[in-house]
Amino acid sequence: MSGVLGTSVKRVDGRLKVTGAARYAAEFPLADMAYGALIESTIAKGRATHIDVQAAQDAPGVLGIITHHDAPKLHSVRMFPFGPAGQTLVPLQDTVIHYAGQHLGIVIADTPERAIHAASLVRVHYREETPLTTLKDELARGTTPPELPPTFNHIFGGSGRGNLAEGLAQAEVTIDQTYSTPSNHHNPMEPAATIAVWDGDQLTLYDSTQWIFGVRNTIATMLGLPQENVRVISPFVGGGFGCKCFTWDHVVLAALAARRVGKPVKLVLSREQMYTSVGYRPETVQHVTLGATRDGLLTAIAHEGISQTSEFAEYITPVGVLTGMMYACPNLITKHRMMPVNAGTPTQMRAPGEAPGMFALESAMDELAYALDIDPVELRLRNYANADPQSGRPWSSKALAECYRVGAERFGWEKRNASPRSMRDGDELVGWGMATAAYPVYLSPAAAIAKLFANGDALVQSGTHEIGTGTYTVMTQISADALGLPLEKVRFELGDTNLPKTPVTGAARTVGSVGAAVQAAASALRSQLIQMALADTASPLYGYSEEQIAVEDGYLSLAQDPSRREAYTDILARHGLEVVEAYREVLPQDANETDRERVFSGVNALRGPVTSKFAMYSFGAHFVEVRVDPRSGRVRIARFVGAFDAGRILNPQSARSQLVGGIVFGVGMALMEETLTDPHLGRIVTANLADYHVPVQADIPEIETLFVGAPDFHANPLGTKSVGELGIVGAAAAIANAVYHATGRRIRDLPITLDKLL
Repeated sequence: MSGVLGTSVKRVDGRLKVTGAARYAAEFPLADMAYGALIESTIAKGRATHIDVQAAQDAPGVLGIITHHDAPKLHSVRMFPFGPAGQTLVPLQDTVIHYAGQHLGIVIADTPERAIHAASLVRVHYREETPLTTLKDELARGTTPPELPPTFNHIFGGSGRGNLAEGLAQAEVTIDQTYSTPSNHHNPMEPAATIAVWDGDQLTLYDSTQWIFGVRNTIATMLGLPQENVRVISPFVGGGFGCKCFTWDHVVLAALAARRVGKPVKLVLSREQMYTSVGYRPETVQHVTLGATRDGLLTAIAHEGISQTSEFAEYITPVGVLTGMMYACPNLITKHRMMPVNAGTPTQMRAPGEAPGMFALESAMDELAYALDIDPVELRLRNYANADPQSGRPWSSKALAECYRVGAERFGWEKRNASPRSMRDGDELVGWGMATAAYPVYLSPAAAIAKLFANGDALVQSGTHEIGTGTYTVMTQISADALGLPLEKVRFELGDTNLPKTPVTGAARTVGSVGAAVQAAASALRSQLIQMALADTASPLYGYSEEQIAVEDGYLSLAQDPSRREAYTDILARHGLEVVEAYREVLPQDANETDRERVFSGVNALRGPVTSKFAMYSFGAHFVEVRVDPRSGRVRIARFVGAFDAGRILNPQSARSQLVGGIVFGVGMALMEETLTDPHLGRIVTANLADYHVPVQADIPEIETLFVGAPDFHANPLGTKSVGELGIVGAAAAIANAVYHATGRRIRDLPITLDKLL
């Protein structure tokens, strides 16, 4: 073996990125390119009675315009969690307006500037109706969201056990509070973009996506094409965080435009359009009730959440998805409801239910700790779950107690004065807070192919994605380790539907799912080469068994006598072969052929099958210090320490990067990020990075991440667990808890802005 797994290998695609050679969706240089610009609704509810395109048609360089008047019939596609479409609303099929920013057409011109200008000349006449604007506005008006059927609620993490009323009756101390989180937007560095190219009835899409096979299958269905007629290419994605998991309207509009004008069409969303076209984290209102005895043992937990959805789709944010497994409490209930408003359909955003849900639960746990006068870490340890309290299954692995211990020790938690407003540094109030992190281990079927060439170089291929997380690098490490080759002799290819099938790159599943397939294919190729040598009388290894063979640096050798060895290149040369290859598909534990077909046909849910033998989660503990200016209410993060149990860490550098990125997301969620909608017009008024505030370098201190725990081979053959989504879960709660400790003000409505502290 090469020994590259578990080391901080630098990014193999780093040079491509820093030199500009890494090609993103909008950067493929195609001849005779045309450009698209969207026509969007400026009202949030009503009908488009007339779309006047004459001035746009007469504008210089315009090649075509498509609206509902002349758009072809498109087929609907199922939406999350049953399919790969971003929303069920099919564009350009009628005149009904459901939200501001809804796509009403596309203008195609010979330059992007001319397309945008012509789109601005289109005049849409409306019959306007009064929109339902936001979740909180509707609740304030007395609108009651409907109860969901129990089976539907259960799909989205609704659960229960014991008798809640009895648990509350046994409680000596009760916390009963409402917490809320605003709508948030993803804001990846690369906006969504598509280039569509037709060659007869064959369609190629260069797309910025986290799921090439989902795009292929969605567009094929919408256009009535066989899946094999659509190819999706996406070698690099400039961030997604969930908004590129599914297929949105602009992709099919680019395809329609390219077919209309008979040439490639590039459509790149503006930053403003990213706020209305590719989903968002919806607003939530959560009611949490905790009951406990005086010695801190939980007797009851109730967690009910309401989240907003569009008026044409049922999208739930499952804020209680972790509540049922987090603490050893005998009586519990979680429920979810949704409120339709005139906005686009929400979508996944980094830890979609877990991040807002754990803000509420972990804030309530902190309130309970103060009510009981028990240290927040100690309270969590007293309610530590040694098995999944909801299912009764044992954990595949769990080192959460070690996360608490190591994180608290590194942070210096024992020096904390528990009283609010008791710690100062000069004029600043100092607050220390903590919270728990957890995220499920999701796995899906995946496939890969490994090839070894006569010159000793290897190529490993799988149709997964590089969304900035380091997939090229870690898959190269896995391949090199399994093949016993130096890292520089291995090349990994991804991002093309012509490659072996893989699931969506979402829910932190890529390393565990695709990595397992890559390891299986590379291991099978290695075994095939060993068997060729053992059966070859000309080989110095002839007649030995595979168990006696060591593999390193492209050589096979006898473990007990390393002088008996030969190179891979010698084996291929003697057999007259230019290439040897092996293909493997890998299913998660307890998955079956139905699960495989659901993924490989592109209609699987984002959340894949979970083994019936074990409950599989990653865990962590956040510790944070804030400084608050009592005169201005300004909150500054001074220190952040996170300790994480994420199984085997294949590349500590990239894993740390993912955890730090998640924590930065948590800082934004806690202190600044908020999508604001005009309550009368239903338009987003913070649709840019000047008004929608995200953390910048000056907002973030040095973040220390610590890895604890051990490889989890119950989860997958690599021993890995979830990393990508883990860092954000609980981070906002830790900050809110620190702000309370500093100021004595409990902010239950994110973000924590200075007006709420003054």
